[in-house]
Amino acid sequence: MLLISSYSTRLLMTLSYGARFMALLLVTNLLRTKKVDEFTSRLLDIHSKMLELNKKEEIRLGLHRSDYMLDEQSKSLLQIELNTISSSFAGLGGLVTELHKNILSHYGELLGLSSERIPANTARNQFAEALAKAKCEYNDPGAVIMFVVQAEERNMYDQHLLSLALRERHRITSVRKTLAQIDQEAELLPDGKLYVDGQAIAVIYFRAGYTPLDYPSESEWRARLLMEKSSAIKCPSISYHLVGTKKIQQELAKPNVLERYLENKDDIVKLRKCFAGLWSLDESDITKRAIERPELFVMKPQREGGGNNIYGDAVRETLLKLQIAGSQEDAAYILMQRIFPTNFATFFMRSGCCHKDHAISELGIFGTYLRNGDKVIVNEQSGYLMRTKISSSDEGGVAAGFAALDSAYLT
Repeated sequence: MLLISSYSTRLLMTLSYGARFMALLLVTNLLRTKKVDEFTSRLLDIHSKMLELNKKEEIRLGLHRSDYMLDEQSKSLLQIELNTISSSFAGLGGLVTELHKNILSHYGELLGLSSERIPANTARNQFAEALAKAKCEYNDPGAVIMFVVQAEERNMYDQHLLSLALRERHRITSVRKTLAQIDQEAELLPDGKLYVDGQAIAVIYFRAGYTPLDYPSESEWRARLLMEKSSAIKCPSISYHLVGTKKIQQELAKPNVLERYLENKDDIVKLRKCFAGLWSLDESDITKRAIERPELFVMKPQREGGGNNIYGDAVRETLLKLQIAGSQEDAAYILMQRIFPTNFATFFMRSGCCHKDHAISELGIFGTYLRNGDKVIVNEQSGYLMRTKISSSDEGGVAAGFAALDSAYLT
């Protein structure tokens, strides 16, 4: 582990043991990344400000999605990543499942398929329920839930389905604001309560803020800091956001790290079976192998949203450039074992046109987590997301245009 400053150490000593260890994990393992990745650096600056203020977050809300692929050689589901911010498609994913079940209920007999083999997908309702329970814990009946969205949102209908479930099932009002609008309209009261456009905010649900493109000016950064200072429940908080970075995923996969969080040895073994190989670029043996056999690795930066990973010969080229430069820019990346799932023939529908191609699928498991102090209120598996893409495509994001929403079929 890297050494941290005595200043950071003094801040960490003011926290509880659990919070102190997680803050230590973030500060130490992202310190090198901070020096070479401006976006991660700005997020860490906000995190440091919260430590300095000794900002306590008694209520924690997480809407997660853990993504997996089935490795053909080992026949194991291996984890791609854990999303802690803007875990999308809880709304549209369930809608596609309903579509497929409906089609098979009418035409399944002709195809030799049964609609009963498609598992139910209740992700939208469970996400909405977790948001509603978080608002209840905030204990301000007049407050609303705020969706933080991108200025030119392409995935709005997935978000609107959650808003609809909040309104119809829980009678909760939600509002949509961009980071720039929040900077212009928000007011932070001395007691920590946040008001936006005159409305009290109970829960801030981030569907933006995970990419540098969401921060084109200082206005957006001011909004992020203001929200973090508030007493509103953040989904996720700045520390929760940073825990989802690739570097932390790689650190958690190291020997003896899971043991700091889990006591059950069987659970630790099961978790480790899901971990693909993960390495930092300062491990010379792995870096050398990746240069020799780049097709066996994926190079990942600290980015979310699809379209950012490096594959194939570009892995070798990037690693060689970093070695020649001799800088610390390698801290902006991790190396991950490339997973090779079985491909299959399927039909894709895009823009009203249907075509057949070979494809692979990625399974995402949604999870909801809500805690108030030491009391865990929600900790559940909350539906799934199936994405299918052409097997020749390296990337897999739906919103980024690489994959299509799909359903699981149990055989």
